[in-house]
Amino acid sequence: MLKYNICFVKRGDEILLLNREKASWMGCWNGIGGKLEPMETPREAMIREIEEETGIQACELHFKGLVTWTGEDFDFGGMYAYIAEVPESFEYITPIKTDEGILDWKKIDWIMNDHNVGIVSNIPRTLPIMLNDANCYDHHCVYENGQLQNLIQSSITSEIEANEKAREQYLQSYYNASKLLIT
Repeated sequence: MLKYNICFVKRGDEILLLNREKASWMGCWNGIGGKLEPMETPREAMIREIEEETGIQACELHFKGLVTWTGEDFDFGGMYAYIAEVPESFEYITPIKTDEGILDWKKIDWIMNDHNVGIVSNIPRTLPIMLNDANCYDHHCVYENGQLQNLIQSSITSEIEANEKAREQYLQSYYNASKLLIT
């Protein structure tokens, strides 16, 4: 089972991001998220993480798939990916300093700018699909020496979020296949 989740809170043409003060991705702008607690569903964990990290309690939450990864210096891992929408009129004044880092609204164009080196490397390639495609995907990131080398996007069923058996079956087959690619 995947241990993490991530969410991009969208307000109009802005996304609420966190500039992390801790590993992983320290010093980079990233989505909101964290670890799943024991016996917690991915959705329950995401709702809890949004509230804990931002205080936001009311949003429209959409499961968008998975972000998974492999690399020569670490094992297969991943997270459940979500988009949360709040109305454009939603008042949430930033920047806000938190235990995790600094929360701030960033324009989508700024996030996607090719010259932006302050954003987590896979976001400019995964976020447009999460925002504009109704389907769910596994965005599989392949890293070498800490650098994103390849991104493989595969369509997956939305059942993976709520159906534990389907999720475990998918992840186990993916884990086995990724092990073959690394060895």
